[in-house]
Amino acid sequence: MKSNHIILTFKTLAFSVWLFVGLSCENDPKDFQQATYSKNPEVFIDGFSPTLGYGAFSGSVLTAFQVDNEVTYNNSAASMRFDVPSVNDPDGTYAGGVFLTSVPRDLSGYDALTFWAKATKTASLDVVGFGNDFGLNKYQASINGLNINTTWKKYIIPLPDASKLKAEKGMLLVSEGPENGAGYSFWLDDVKFEKLGTLAHGQASIFAGDNKTETSFNGVQTNISGIQYVVNLPNGINQSMSISSSYLDFVSSNPAVATVDASGVISTLGQGTTVITASLGSESAAGSLTLNSFGTFVNAPLPTRDPSTVKSIFSNAYTNVPVKYYNGYYEPYQTTRSADFTVGGDDVLNYTNFNFVGIEFSEPTIDGSNLSHLHVDLFMPNPIVAGTTFKVNLVDFGANAAFGGGDDTNHVTTFSPPTIVSQNWISLNIPLSSMTGLASKAHLAQIIFEGTNIPNFYADNIYFYNDGSVIPATPTVAAPTPTTPAANVISIFSNAYTNVAGSDYNPNWGQATVTTQVNIAGNTTLKYAGLNYQGLQFGTPQNVTSKNFLHLDYYTANSTSLKVYLISPGPVEKAVVLTVPTTGGWRSIDIPLTSFSPVNLSNLIQMKFDGNGTIFLDNIYFRD
Repeated sequence: MKSNHIILTFKTLAFSVWLFVGLSCENDPKDFQQATYSKNPEVFIDGFSPTLGYGAFSGSVLTAFQVDNEVTYNNSAASMRFDVPSVNDPDGTYAGGVFLTSVPRDLSGYDALTFWAKATKTASLDVVGFGNDFGLNKYQASINGLNINTTWKKYIIPLPDASKLKAEKGMLLVSEGPENGAGYSFWLDDVKFEKLGTLAHGQASIFAGDNKTETSFNGVQTNISGIQYVVNLPNGINQSMSISSSYLDFVSSNPAVATVDASGVISTLGQGTTVITASLGSESAAGSLTLNSFGTFVNAPLPTRDPSTVKSIFSNAYTNVPVKYYNGYYEPYQTTRSADFTVGGDDVLNYTNFNFVGIEFSEPTIDGSNLSHLHVDLFMPNPIVAGTTFKVNLVDFGANAAFGGGDDTNHVTTFSPPTIVSQNWISLNIPLSSMTGLASKAHLAQIIFEGTNIPNFYADNIYFYNDGSVIPATPTVAAPTPTTPAANVISIFSNAYTNVAGSDYNPNWGQATVTTQVNIAGNTTLKYAGLNYQGLQFGTPQNVTSKNFLHLDYYTANSTSLKVYLISPGPVEKAVVLTVPTTGGWRSIDIPLTSFSPVNLSNLIQMKFDGNGTIFLDNIYFRD
């Protein structure tokens, strides 16, 4: 379904409200009987049946549904018409909603919802079914991808277990988006519940009929997935449906290990093994889950790295970058499934039936040029056998930042015992410098895990980081905010103070340096790229004899030589050599003005920097 949010837009609705007041009346318990509801099977026969209304899903085109008196089945008075929008329609992305009653109905005497349908072209309806009541949707059942064409045809949606539908409000559910980007119209008519008596061999299943085996720990909650119902239609075709968990009864063979509630939530309670099964009525459902619980779960080590040095893919310790998917199921070769869980507030990736699995973070890609390592925490719950390997394949999408195009590169790092162990967290820290297969690290987009003899594993704290060995070419944080009172400062360049008016930060002295002002974390910063020398002309001559220091904040990732000069008329100039940082980060320095002798401090007109590399400068001022 396209959306779980709703906007009610009732077209026709008949409500009847009766109020009885009894006075001075003593009631016999026999007078109280269980409420019974109408068994009216009609949904839309030439119009809405009594108490029925339409509610459109949020995000759908609110006017997509209309009652049509022109195109009808078998010359009936009216039909239901749905106008599906094209892609980029400003009114909504799809047509969809629910037809529900204000008063429940008893549908226990029927075995199918039937209707006639046609369309302006051959299409496949995304979802058609019943049981959505804009509430718990307890007994929802639907067909996904119902094929319709340009001629009227009767369709059947079986009721998985009609005995449960004694007070149902959701009579019809429809949701459909554009086909190949284009909109179209389709019609439903003669919509009603029937007792066909010709449906056969109904079979429910959990986990898509697979007999799965998974590991778990105390406190882990997971959901039963792959709930389906298949029934043989009168034409001999087996119709597959998606049904809600409420149709099924679940059983745990060992409730001390794990229980399963009516909504299909499995809660692991203790150590041991249990088998989770289900039934629909008196018939066993296909599929099961053998759950092996190891008892108390030990979370992965809590990361302690400074968040400013981290680009996180999956971790509760950091803010994760946008991730497209954590399991990009690549058919037909991939067998890996996901059974992720949460323990103690920590989310954990759980990959089962593992051969390989991809994580993609391409929108946008990550620039790893300033990062040193990829970190991954792994837990292998099963014994490690001979020949076990675990591979980490890191992919860069190249300059076009998109998959394909001929510029993608990758590198595979392989791990084996004794690095790979069982029943303990393994922390991998892979240097990006070792990934020689990557032509670039500027457009990192995928991490693909591959394995041999590893049936399943857990993963946590997947992130890139800089351990300080890689100095970012551009600072990621602003220069430190000055704390010297403004009254004690003559400022040349700083957002923190009022600067000397009219200063020229890029006078033409024939230099090769490219000077710009850039924004670093919200702070205006001078950038000297390809520095050979660069002047700075004060707006007016400055008398700094009342001050004691020249303050500078500077940053460089690649300079090996850097000097700063003060200049008075003559010109008289004097250089002070600055220490070039080798570990990254901003360097703050206060240079005694006496270091610039014999420059005339009462008549300063210029400053100059020379050296090499690229330099970032901020908070240039004289202070007491």
